[in-house]
Amino acid sequence: MTYEETCDYLFNQTANYESQGQGGYKTGLDSMKKLDEHFGHPHQHFKSIHIAGTNGKGSVSHTLAAILQVCGYKIGLYTSPHLVDFSERIRINGQPIDQEYVVRFVEQNKQTFDNLGSTFFEIATEMAFQYFSDHDVDIAIVEVGLGGRLDSTNIITPILSVITNVSLDHTNLLGTMVEQIAMEKGGIIKPGVPVVVGETMPETRPIFEALAAENKSPISYAEEDGELLSAEFIADDSTIYYTTAHCGNFKGGLCGQYQPRNTRTILTSLNELVKQGYLCQALHRESQISIGREMSEAFLHVCDITGLQGRWQTVRTQPTVICDIGHNVAAWQYLSQQLASVKCGQMHIVFGMVDDKDIYGVMALLPKDAVYYFTKGSTKRALSEQSLKVFGQQFGLGGESYPTVAEAYEAALKAAGNDDLIFIGGSNYVVADFLKSRV
Repeated sequence: MTYEETCDYLFNQTANYESQGQGGYKTGLDSMKKLDEHFGHPHQHFKSIHIAGTNGKGSVSHTLAAILQVCGYKIGLYTSPHLVDFSERIRINGQPIDQEYVVRFVEQNKQTFDNLGSTFFEIATEMAFQYFSDHDVDIAIVEVGLGGRLDSTNIITPILSVITNVSLDHTNLLGTMVEQIAMEKGGIIKPGVPVVVGETMPETRPIFEALAAENKSPISYAEEDGELLSAEFIADDSTIYYTTAHCGNFKGGLCGQYQPRNTRTILTSLNELVKQGYLCQALHRESQISIGREMSEAFLHVCDITGLQGRWQTVRTQPTVICDIGHNVAAWQYLSQQLASVKCGQMHIVFGMVDDKDIYGVMALLPKDAVYYFTKGSTKRALSEQSLKVFGQQFGLGGESYPTVAEAYEAALKAAGNDDLIFIGGSNYVVADFLKSRV
């Protein structure tokens, strides 16, 4: 098999929620446990950190990986979805998995996958665990794919569990109330394993407290930690300047308005790792020693260190072109504010969504003074560009529809002046198609 043939098998010949929606989602962990048993439980050969949450888990995962890597650890990183190529999902010290490894792994085990009826995500997860084991990583950062309790990644027993936040998303699978979704995401809490919760609300905190108590797991709330003292947006170099109580002062290269919340979660997670003997002793609360160099390197250059893309990412100037994968109401509550704060001429928005999101909730937050280029990403779950245009008209959003992201972007680029802003977003798949078109 070639790499292209292997990816075709993974994406098109296995059950795949990302492309098929609910029909590609398998409930329960029995199949994943059988697959893991076949491979000899490779995840038991390295330490891991498990990260769940509605929003922010990608930024938190990548930044924690960058910090640990800068501090000298060999770090595995498993995230989803990918934006340009499958290999982005599985990295060691920022380097994507070898394509030859992907081909060999699938070729040698395809019969097992077929016999077990393994899903795309089960195969990808087991591949990541085997790859990390084969290459002797010190710690793997493992991002939950969907939910937590029944996610394929939830066979691991980590040294730390992190839940960034909870809001309504994937309600067709996880529940229509935040309490239900909190139960699913809280399912990654393991007996005796410390857990950090980034953000809570009155409905979710009692659930996390009950799950932590049941598992005898020490729980920390980043909202109460007090480590992050201030976050100042620096427009001149598109960074955020952070002041902390014990971790020094440093700049962050991820400059979305939602990032300070992620940073607060990261800092609390670091403190929990220090309690376990990881990282520099200088991080310890009692030492009062700044580690500004390590933090500055990791936070400022996280995209270069780990390959992170699509988080308020500026891809060109004159006109300014920015993309962001925020795709639900919770994300757009920040993105809409950030778009409103941008000084520009005309705003052009290349926009698409998938069919299991709260389209009305998101569209209510979109700026009405922008010109829209409604489109769809490369997934069967995408809403048609014509439907989006009709929805948009109900909210006073004017624009035209385009069958592909590339065509929508080209139309926006043609119409935009040097002082204008082009924003691409609404769906991971829209941003993915945009980035692929630039490769």
